[in-house]
Amino acid sequence: MDISDTIQKIESQVGRLSDVQKILLGTDGSVTQLLELVTGNEVAVRTEVQEIVPADVAIATNLGIHAGDQVNYRVIDLINTKTGEVLVHAISNTPISRLSPSFREDLMRADIPIGRIISQHRIEARREILNAGVFPATTESSRLFSVCPHEPILNRQYHIIHKGKPLIFIEEQFPYNRFLDERRVMVRTPSRIHVTLIDMHGGSGRVDGGVGITLDEPGILIEVHKSPELEVGGCEGPLREKVTDIASMVLREIHAPAGISITVRDHYPSHIGLGSGSQLSLAVGRAICECYHRDLSSWDLARLVGRGGTSGIGCAAFDAGGFIVDGGHRYGIGRDKSDFRPSGASKGVCPPPVIARHPFPHDWKILLATPDLPCGVNGGAELDIFRTYCPIPLDEVRAICHEVLMRMLPGVAERDLDLFGSSVNEVQKYGFKKVEIGLQPKEIPELIATMRSAGAACAGLSSFGPTVYAVTDTGIRGIEHAASSFMKDMAGGSTTVTAARNRGAEIRTE
Repeated sequence: MDISDTIQKIESQVGRLSDVQKILLGTDGSVTQLLELVTGNEVAVRTEVQEIVPADVAIATNLGIHAGDQVNYRVIDLINTKTGEVLVHAISNTPISRLSPSFREDLMRADIPIGRIISQHRIEARREILNAGVFPATTESSRLFSVCPHEPILNRQYHIIHKGKPLIFIEEQFPYNRFLDERRVMVRTPSRIHVTLIDMHGGSGRVDGGVGITLDEPGILIEVHKSPELEVGGCEGPLREKVTDIASMVLREIHAPAGISITVRDHYPSHIGLGSGSQLSLAVGRAICECYHRDLSSWDLARLVGRGGTSGIGCAAFDAGGFIVDGGHRYGIGRDKSDFRPSGASKGVCPPPVIARHPFPHDWKILLATPDLPCGVNGGAELDIFRTYCPIPLDEVRAICHEVLMRMLPGVAERDLDLFGSSVNEVQKYGFKKVEIGLQPKEIPELIATMRSAGAACAGLSSFGPTVYAVTDTGIRGIEHAASSFMKDMAGGSTTVTAARNRGAEIRTE
């Protein structure tokens, strides 16, 4: 293969590679020695797996041996001994029949880098690079390298050739955001379920208020570094325009001396009821502020980018996660708000205060079902709905308040799923949530009923939908199957099994 062409293809996918990254992908020398030169520290081997196994067909073909022949299967991490950081993760397969007894003995000791074993035994060998590429970090690799899920992971595969035959097959992986030549900021946001608005009557002198649950998946992942101009990559169309608009606003407001380069590494659709607008806006704002060393709180950022004017759940989810109740805004002439408006039409209104936050039980699984139906209302249509249906009757507001205060919150605090679930089911019948459900196609309430019948402790519509959620502590796959089957018989759709996230966004600088 031509490694130069391959590196160019990788750069077209993820952005510019540093010189060190290019060398690590293309070197035909000792990786351990290179890492020690780059870090200035000793690099050690940590062995995860070391065992002799029979070669399967793929490994046998790769190494030019017979299926069933014994190979040494080795999984190791190369560790910076000073920082403890995992620099490279490597998997190797070595045919036992091609090893001298002394080489095999050193290899099986599991604590010596392969390059050093080859050098110590004075073996004449060369490296033949087979492939190089990039893939998104899995849950396992994100944990191993302490990076966010879906961050790019660089990898390469090569043979060590001895006497014309493959002596060892090796695959190496390391994060794209290692060995950089410029400072970069990564921000990964959660998403959120919006259970209900609380008071759309306003007679108490306050309005809005909200209840929500922070979710671990889906999320938004962006990467940012300083640039002479504003550059946005990793997305197209309306999403690119939105990121550009947000970034332009933030750069202007913080008086940044230059531009910014933003790459969207992962995102989820807007207007499906999971709060992507707030999370994207806050992620872009936070990343730019980190890059330019501006110290703004999440609430200051939300006000700057025009979020949180009705519900504070998105801002609180970004900031701290968990199960959240916000207290709404002061209502009346000359106060925070003097009419009923969604967040998108409430520019300049500060996010409301969080009045309760609790960790949401991790053993309560959450299913998201998003039918292939038109996206939830937004813009002028959403504003018209607020104007048409508000104020909500006071008795319904009181019913919601009673459910939230005396059943929903205690259910979370005491880990009582039956109490929590029955309360969530009940609030679907009242207030602005009843309005939101009433404006949906008939399939949405039918999907909610299907998920409850399949065993969910509760099911409801998140915000204006069309995403429907269910919570349970058992039988989540059965509920998912029921939801998928129902959606297949209508317009189709997708499901995600996730859990609550009891912390806010991840912000990391490389």
